[in-house]
Amino acid sequence: MVNRPIFVPSIKKGSLVEWVPVEFEWFPGFSLSQKQKSIESLHSSARKQGIFPVLEVSTKSTTELGRRLSAFNLKLEVDGELHTLESVYQSSKVFSLSGQHTELMKLNPFQAKKRVRELGRGEIVAFRCFGEEFATEPKNAFYDWLYIRAIYPHREWVARNIDFYGYSDIEFNPDKSINCQARAVAEYKSLEMNGASDECFHSFESFKKVIEYAQRKE
Repeated sequence: MVNRPIFVPSIKKGSLVEWVPVEFEWFPGFSLSQKQKSIESLHSSARKQGIFPVLEVSTKSTTELGRRLSAFNLKLEVDGELHTLESVYQSSKVFSLSGQHTELMKLNPFQAKKRVRELGRGEIVAFRCFGEEFATEPKNAFYDWLYIRAIYPHREWVARNIDFYGYSDIEFNPDKSINCQARAVAEYKSLEMNGASDECFHSFESFKKVIEYAQRKE
């Protein structure tokens, strides 16, 4: 048995997303079938806790909707061109020794994630994108903001199609990872419910303040 969070959008003042820990049976292995067994197990356990319905947001999702919302499939416009969110994120990293590797934006997301590990030297000291430089703290702020930038232009479609109690990402292990696409979806839904998505889409600083305030409340 393992424990993973389900992310639930919050309308509580000062809160953004509620992390709900769920214990479930894990099916080891890297194959798609094993990952999807783990997803089904997680969602079944969550349902017993009254958390239903839940959308898995990853390339391993059993639904087309969940796969489309993965950072490896979701597209983001940069300088008039569309790129996968994951590739934009990796190409935005600025390393203390090797600098920024903008060429990664042109790669597919799997290649970009692999190449940044080979090219990046030193600590990540900033993110650079859209002709601006962004802070690395809070650690998840820039990634989550890129996610909001990607789905906000489709907010009417999102409002019609994405209405779940909670969101999961079977690949996310909070002991090993920082960024989580399921949490980003839940954050966007929370911003929408609280009427703050427009301001946060246009301003990283506004979103950063929301994240900082919410994390102080956690």
